[in-house]
Amino acid sequence: MKTVLLTGAGGYIGKHVALQLLNKGYAVRASVRDLKRSEEIRAAITPHLASGIDLQAVLTFVILDLEKDAGWDQALAGVDVLMHTASPFPIASPENEDDIIRPAVDGTLRALRAAKKAGVKRVVLTSSVAAVYGNDLPTGVSEFDETMWTDVTHPVGRVAYTKSKTLAEKAAWDFIKSEASDIALTTINPVLVLGAPLDRNFGSSISVVERVLKGKDPMLPDLRFGIVDVKDVAKMHVDCIDVQSTYGERILASAQTLSFVDIAKIIKSAYPDSKTKTGKAPTFLINILAKFDGDIRAILPLLGKPMLVSNKKAKSLLGMTFISAETSVKDSAAFLIKNRLSK
Repeated sequence: MKTVLLTGAGGYIGKHVALQLLNKGYAVRASVRDLKRSEEIRAAITPHLASGIDLQAVLTFVILDLEKDAGWDQALAGVDVLMHTASPFPIASPENEDDIIRPAVDGTLRALRAAKKAGVKRVVLTSSVAAVYGNDLPTGVSEFDETMWTDVTHPVGRVAYTKSKTLAEKAAWDFIKSEASDIALTTINPVLVLGAPLDRNFGSSISVVERVLKGKDPMLPDLRFGIVDVKDVAKMHVDCIDVQSTYGERILASAQTLSFVDIAKIIKSAYPDSKTKTGKAPTFLINILAKFDGDIRAILPLLGKPMLVSNKKAKSLLGMTFISAETSVKDSAAFLIKNRLSK
């Protein structure tokens, strides 16, 4: 039985990855910043486990911090695969961009150095489409793909979160090239991740659906999102472990692109009594609001952009058949309503 060190196991994606690893027969050593989170993770995973799995035997926990060296060597001892999903994901941009950039970059390098020291030969890293789309598409090209990199000086690329994901992924590839060529690295680069969480502790990804359900905005900006289901993201992480054609590859995870208005219409159709509003805000109004709100100002370069993202590599290398974006939106909304989180 192979053992996987899974960082960020308490996250929205991390819990789904842990579940699929366990159901595929891996032993999981899950990292948390506080062992109190271990019961939360066990409780989230248990109802979905395949029959016959002894959770006490195959799921263990270690304390790790992206910003501290303590524990990494011991955590990676005897491990076959490092699956690094841990990274800061704020809803709003921090006042100091280093508050998100440094943990992302330093944490990734800390994990990789420890993996190399422990002799781990296989690493799967959760990156993001944010490391891809922060740039202008070349002339004649209609969608973003894995050959493209965010330019951290570009108006889209210089946003703190986008910069953090880009610099962390680049640091990972640079480390492999210069110091650890014997490690087979794959990055999974999801777009906006939706779909039902395994519990009520799910971070900020689903905030887009929550915002629409609560009718927080009288009108919606002309933004488009590539969307992928959390179960598919987890599946890609797990399935790629032994697929050699994925070694040394970046792989985008995207089912389909929907606009903010598309998302709202799907929710309103499923829940006509919700507070959801489906009107599109005039771009000139967003431009005015941006003068007073830095977070709105950050989205200006994305207004009206098609934001199409290729999933050809995921299909060809991993045989992915993606859950539809509409299903992911509906499942997210259903979870929020069932758990009374949409009021």
